[in-house]
Amino acid sequence: MIGRRSKQYEMDMCSGSLAGKILLFSLPLMLSSLLQLLFNAADVIVVGRYAAMPTQAVAAVGSNGALINLTINLFMGISVGANVVVAQDLGAGRGERVGRSIETAITLALVSGFALSVFGVICVRQLLEWMSCPADVIDLSTQYMRIYFVGMPGNLVYNFGAALLRAKGDTQRPLSYLTAAGVINVILNLILVIGLHLDVAGVAIATVVSQYVSAALVVWCLTKESGPFHLDLRQLKMEKAALVRMMRIGVPAGFQGTLFSISNVIIQSALNSFGNSALIAGTSASASIEMFVYSSDNAISQAALTFVSQNYGAGKCRRVDRAVVLCTVYMVVFQLVFGNLAYFFGASLAGLYVPGQEEAISFAVARMAFLLRLQFLNGTMDIGASVLRGLGCSFSPMVVTLIGVCVFRVFWVYTVFPVVHTPESLYISYPISWTVTTVVLLVIFLVLRKKLYARMQRLTSVRTAESDLSDGGNG
Repeated sequence: MIGRRSKQYEMDMCSGSLAGKILLFSLPLMLSSLLQLLFNAADVIVVGRYAAMPTQAVAAVGSNGALINLTINLFMGISVGANVVVAQDLGAGRGERVGRSIETAITLALVSGFALSVFGVICVRQLLEWMSCPADVIDLSTQYMRIYFVGMPGNLVYNFGAALLRAKGDTQRPLSYLTAAGVINVILNLILVIGLHLDVAGVAIATVVSQYVSAALVVWCLTKESGPFHLDLRQLKMEKAALVRMMRIGVPAGFQGTLFSISNVIIQSALNSFGNSALIAGTSASASIEMFVYSSDNAISQAALTFVSQNYGAGKCRRVDRAVVLCTVYMVVFQLVFGNLAYFFGASLAGLYVPGQEEAISFAVARMAFLLRLQFLNGTMDIGASVLRGLGCSFSPMVVTLIGVCVFRVFWVYTVFPVVHTPESLYISYPISWTVTTVVLLVIFLVLRKKLYARMQRLTSVRTAESDLSDGGNG
């Protein structure tokens, strides 16, 4: 019965209409991201309205995204590797490998999560000092981050589990688990911040509890699966072959994300150098709003990754091309519409985070002018990287991102920014780096495409011949 129920969440990505299936896959992911962001925004809004020192509290909670991403992006990249490995094996009909990959992924998530918890609790203040966190914010930021890091095992287990489910087209159940956890997060925010006056600590505790709830739900889901997706908690282990395959794709992807975050940390440090809490609060509010727009980017990029992986694994190269085109079109349309709408209502949206703080709101809108209206450039860059990873090429997008985004932004901070010492001079570096990187990724895809497709068609022919021989022998 359970096996039959889980089947309804699977999606056949290798046949039928791609346009509809990509949207069907993407929309729950988009809603998941939006809900997660709403819950995160609730954190910022609650402390902004009810904390004893609202400006400092908003800055403490909202300005740590770059640091959090810096510490977890390597492992998020490995979850991408798990998604690609499982999706390719499903497309190629190698079900026996799927179970081993799932056990390996969940075990790795647990071990990595505990390691990150220890690292974060010990080192977070030193990292914040390195980022030039203002003196009136650093104590609150340290308090928030130390509690936040306690939830890292739950964070990684949920994200790895959700990535595994996405590999077979299941984006609905991770959405429902995230919704349940998020509701708990909001309720605890209200109790701990408004009722018990725990301020920043209360928000952090609520976040940690919700992370473990979502992790428990996704693990429970996998234990109830039948067939290759069944997870037996008594059999948790890391298989070398599965780990190597995940690492081959995931480590470059994670390293890319880490480098991305390093460049953002450097830019955040440059913004912190102004020593203006209103600027930090405004940019934190803007960054949170930008992430709402980015939710469609993330969803469609995940769709591109998974659809390309499965169809490439199945040797259906024409469907890979169609998936690339459709995902790119969807990306540009969604980003242009959402980005410009958010910018149009930018002042009102920022006011939700920093009510009545006109200086902070003006700083938020100034950043939105550069990042929200041009967010589609970031989206096309992400599509290019996802497509290459789906084809099994993770090293190329890492190198391109290193040079086109990270090196470029660091170069900008140390050359242009000292000359034009304004926040706007930092913001313009984002769309320039997105454009350069997108062009290079497109060229790489066009160069590698013919060779990769020819290799996959040869492998598909070999598998077909072996299957025919086996059937003949059985007959």
